[in-house]
Amino acid sequence: MIKRQKLIGIITSVVLAALGTGLLVAYVRSAEHRALKGERAVDVLVVADTIPKGTKSEDIGAKVKLEQVPAKVLAKGALATIGTLAGKVAAVDLLPGEQLVPGRFSTAAEATGIPAGMLQVTIALDPVRALGGQLREGDSVGVTVSFEDPESTHLILHKIQVTDVRTDAGAPVTSKADGPSPASPVFVTLALDAPSVEKVVFAAEHGRVWLALEPKDANEGGTKVQSRAGVNL
Repeated sequence: MIKRQKLIGIITSVVLAALGTGLLVAYVRSAEHRALKGERAVDVLVVADTIPKGTKSEDIGAKVKLEQVPAKVLAKGALATIGTLAGKVAAVDLLPGEQLVPGRFSTAAEATGIPAGMLQVTIALDPVRALGGQLREGDSVGVTVSFEDPESTHLILHKIQVTDVRTDAGAPVTSKADGPSPASPVFVTLALDAPSVEKVVFAAEHGRVWLALEPKDANEGGTKVQSRAGVNL
């Protein structure tokens, strides 16, 4: 008899819990309907899971959901489809609950701050010629080239943006190294105009390239082509 009473009690608890959940869901839906009553509802994509900066638009489908909101709270330009974002990436971290708007996306080049129309070229450098292997994406550098025949050295380009740094295995390098400098070459990508690309590639093919950290406020005056005779003056 006692076991039967316990069983009945358990069943009753389950039924009451289910009933309570149903009433809660009904209340929430009713509240939503009341909120939308008299308002024109529109479809909009809302972020469901955090979308990290740099995520390609074609990879965000599982992280957004289509919802209806009152027209008066629709963000300007908010999207109902991701089709118009083709070829773009998230320019910032997108957080759950925010509406999807085009202004939060940019092209991959824009996301890294690369000026429109610039080319990118990658050169392999011994770490000592790349600030001891400490150069990182976003750094501004001066490009110095040296040749043996005739012997000459010249700082040819100023305040060039580093857009990527990788190991010889292709892994991106993002944080400053705490230990010894890398033993293997580093691959440094620079944003350049077309004539500067030619200069850098020629120097990498027929001479040596050195990169110097050159912040935006660095003084770049007074340089000239250096030779053995000039250095000994």
